Amino acid sequence: MKMLLAQINVELALALRKGETLLLTIGIPVMFLCFFSAVSVVHSPTPKRVDFLFPGILALSVMSTAMVSLSISTGFERGYGVIVRLFMTPLGRGRLLAAKVVTIAVVEVLQVVVLGLTAMVLGYHFPSGTKFTGLFVVVALVILATLGFAGIGLITAGRLKPEVNLAAANGLYLVLLLISGMVIPLSSLGSFASVARLLPSTALAEGLHAVMSFGTPIGSSTWVVLVLWAVIAPSLASRLFQFE
Repeated sequence: MKMLLAQINVELALALRKGETLLLTIGIPVMFLCFFSAVSVVHSPTPKRVDFLFPGILALSVMSTAMVSLSISTGFERGYGVIVRLFMTPLGRGRLLAAKVVTIAVVEVLQVVVLGLTAMVLGYHFPSGTKFTGLFVVVALVILATLGFAGIGLITAGRLKPEVNLAAANGLYLVLLLISGMVIPLSSLGSFASVARLLPSTALAEGLHAVMSFGTPIGSSTWVVLVLWAVIAPSLASRLFQFE
């Protein structure tokens, strides 16, 4: 337990001390939320833009932490030989992965708090009548999406060179931001929307929008997509990850 706690402290310190990590996980989502809530750049299906944007930006934050930040940090640790050295110590694979999972969870909680406070200042209100059950649904959606995103991030981190992985992670981040309905409604994508719905980012954004923007039930297809990604992506990561 002491080794696990020590590694968690190290992982958290590294995550919270890096300016580029804080910019990616908190700074950019907050800026997006404030900017798009104040400026009518894209069409919003809700009367108040913040009611549509907050769930989408929350989905973006989960993706930035669980996929992009994890992928980049793990990729460089692998490139510098840190991962293989830690794996050879008594810490082992289990504690190392557990420390990274706990770090992701702590950062995501921090993101929710900061974005939630910002959204409330901008006038966001959770749909009436669904607050209690809706919160549990939101937590379930975030957990499933986190597993899927983490699996994707570890696949790229474990197969690509650090510099290539850095470019790939950032490129994938921008692509998923534009095509997943996080900021731009899926209705704007036309026939491509049916393909985009197969992505974990789209499923998370649609699920959060349903609960947090409209107070409506989530379609079964959303749950199926998230569960499949949550199972398949980590499984592939465990098979494909190369420590050196």
